[in-house]
Amino acid sequence: MVSVVGDTGRLGPGAGASASGPGLVRRRRRRWVRIGAFGVAGVVIAAGGAGWAVYAKLSGNITPDEAAAAELARYEKERPTSLVKDARNILLIGSDSREGDDNARYGRDSGTERSDTTILLHLSAGRDSATAVSLPRDLMVDLPGCRRPDGSRSAPRFTMFNQAFQVGGSACTIRTVEKLTAIRVDHHVVVDFHGFKEMVDAVDGVEVCLREPIDDRAARLRLPAGRVTLDGEQALGYVRARKTLGDGSDTERMERQQRFLGALVNKVRSNDVLLNPAKLYPVLDAATSSLTTDPGLASLRGLYELVRGLRDIPMERVQFLTVPRESYAYDANRDQLVEPQAERLFERLRTDTPVAVAGDVPRGSAPLRPTDSRDGSYGDSHPGPFARPVVTVSPPPTFRGNTAAEDTCE
Repeated sequence: MVSVVGDTGRLGPGAGASASGPGLVRRRRRRWVRIGAFGVAGVVIAAGGAGWAVYAKLSGNITPDEAAAAELARYEKERPTSLVKDARNILLIGSDSREGDDNARYGRDSGTERSDTTILLHLSAGRDSATAVSLPRDLMVDLPGCRRPDGSRSAPRFTMFNQAFQVGGSACTIRTVEKLTAIRVDHHVVVDFHGFKEMVDAVDGVEVCLREPIDDRAARLRLPAGRVTLDGEQALGYVRARKTLGDGSDTERMERQQRFLGALVNKVRSNDVLLNPAKLYPVLDAATSSLTTDPGLASLRGLYELVRGLRDIPMERVQFLTVPRESYAYDANRDQLVEPQAERLFERLRTDTPVAVAGDVPRGSAPLRPTDSRDGSYGDSHPGPFARPVVTVSPPPTFRGNTAAEDTCE
């Protein structure tokens, strides 16, 4: 899955957010924002009856990414078009920025930042499903020429995906994703380490299931096996830890992040949070203060318009998966897409066609596919001139992943 982010880092004019921001929220009791991805993936709802002062404060928390909007407008003609009315694609970007006192503990601030985690969240036109696709940070991709923080322009190049954010902020990352997938990114959200922790703490922690104890000095994480409720600091270590957990791969870390996000979505959506004003306000305050979004989402009203109706999505229809990938042919420490599986996934997202996920699909393999939906047979044993072919409705292809309804302890 991916990592997280929170405070606000800004690039020069036209570049876009570098990682941070205020963000998602929802005005009215039972409206939660499923859009969240990691730190933010969790989502949110705006409290009713709080009054104009509360509304103004929460709305004012959100930072609009005007610079990215200006840069994207410059390249509007080369961007893909949306194919399905009302379907939405939101890019969730987690920055590894060490800027700011609270983020400095995670390493030296070198003055640059990369996208530690990136998730493409697809919301179906009917708002009956949400599919979050993790994009590996080490994926080898074609970066377009982008505007740097100092105003100069970079040359197009073939390099790791997470360098797009370092070179040109959120605008460069969005253009890279659109070039890679041919999917129009309608909105984006950026969050950093601090924002992720604030979101988790605001819901009084998130429960995860650990199959074995964790003792990771680099992540400052020491936890027992079994069910454990993680606070913000522990959650950050959990989703960022890599070398000491599992096989040490970034792919396994993304899967761990996806499971955590599913648990976070469940916690935020629970009545204990959404129907308790004392708990709801801190969640909304943390969510809006920790995100930088495109101007279209940078208000409670904008967020509400995007996510209304999402409260009815069944947890089993909130899906998390990693784009089909494998080790890069020329460097085992890098990734490349597995084709045609990756394009098959992108095409289904572009056309708002369902996909399914399951944990037993081998990594990097082709998705499990049903047979052709049209078998060419006829309903009558002795077909006449007006007999109609039998058409069966096949299930969507299944990719490796999990849903928010799954319990990792079972």
